[in-house]
Amino acid sequence: MKHKLAVATATLAMLFGAGTVPAQTTDVSFYFPVAVGGPITKIIDQFATEFNKENPAIKVSPIYAGSYQDTIVKALTANKAGTPPVASVLLSTDTFTLIDEDAIVPIDTFVKTPEDRAWLGGFYKAFLLNGQIGGKTWGVPFQRSTVVLYWNKELFKEAGLDPNKPPQTWAEMTAMAQKLTRKDASGKVTQYGVQIPSSGFPYWLFQGLTTENDVILANEAGTQTRYDDPRVIEALQYWVDLSKKHGVHPPGIVEWGTTPKDFMEKKVAMIWTTTGNLTNIRNNAKFDFGVAMLPANKKRGSPTGGGNFFIFKKATPAQQEAAFKFAKWLTQPARAAQWGIDTGYVAVSPAAWETPALKKYAADFPQAAVARDQLQYAVAELSTHDNQRVTKALNDGLQAALTGNKTAEAAMKDAQKEAERLLRGYK
Repeated sequence: MKHKLAVATATLAMLFGAGTVPAQTTDVSFYFPVAVGGPITKIIDQFATEFNKENPAIKVSPIYAGSYQDTIVKALTANKAGTPPVASVLLSTDTFTLIDEDAIVPIDTFVKTPEDRAWLGGFYKAFLLNGQIGGKTWGVPFQRSTVVLYWNKELFKEAGLDPNKPPQTWAEMTAMAQKLTRKDASGKVTQYGVQIPSSGFPYWLFQGLTTENDVILANEAGTQTRYDDPRVIEALQYWVDLSKKHGVHPPGIVEWGTTPKDFMEKKVAMIWTTTGNLTNIRNNAKFDFGVAMLPANKKRGSPTGGGNFFIFKKATPAQQEAAFKFAKWLTQPARAAQWGIDTGYVAVSPAAWETPALKKYAADFPQAAVARDQLQYAVAELSTHDNQRVTKALNDGLQAALTGNKTAEAAMKDAQKEAERLLRGYK
């Protein structure tokens, strides 16, 4: 009788909430970099809303922290103050810095079940290169890209070129760019043949050229750069010559942010930029355009790029587990596929490309699959210890050569000297 009474009392308590403690919500602050145009914030807000609805005990709050550069600065400043985000999407190349600052925990910490292991093993290997260091996985791919070539098919036709044949080699790109460059009566260029941006992420675009010239800019341990390798100098000379010698590329520094706009306004016939600009260009270009793998020299190739999902060390265990759950949720095949369709970033797993939505999208819009196909030739993005400053040394050298302040050789030798000085303590 006593037992029945206890059960009845417990049932009533459950029904009327007597003596129940409201469930604790685990708050997950999520820093997200908004650096590329498009309705990214709306998509991320929608993801957070859906996830929170499916997981009422967790509340993910996206915080838009500016560019990738702004976001890492804010995340590390907050980390030093003891109030870091629980999770953040940051450049995959910031992994060494985040480890050196003792700011993040390896994702492997949370991988416990066969399902977890299958999830971690399901990403494209090329996208894991920057996140796996010292036998641990520190970040998983989310907002990922490669550099690709976009070309205006109408301008190709007008120049007497086959609109369906993009350049396959550096020599072809130069020759085509010469036919695609136009001048007015006064000799002023009104349309350039090709444009490779040199602000924002010059090292990344340049890595397209160095990879094609069969040279890797840094060792895997992140302690040694090869900026002064003759093949690196040769790649930079090619970039400089496009403007200085051939006159087919805008002079000086070309802005990262305005390059897609220049393409859409027909100021340039071919551009190199991220696959992350694909949806923006598709929605706004008033002409037929193509997307191609970067042209080869000694070989094909591109660096991977973009952001990985990291979990911060100072978060509570409950917050870290909640962030891990969110990371898995975000990268499920159907969601990764939708993210790729909505943004132009590359869906990060082969399984995502097998979803009906992405299969149909790639069949209707084959340009979307170019970056995925290029992954077989992709290399890790340049990443070292003290990454921001070591990369800045290269960027400064590239800009010095492109503006004519230094020769390609002097620029790269000076950049190498500075990188060696910065990395001395890490060897």
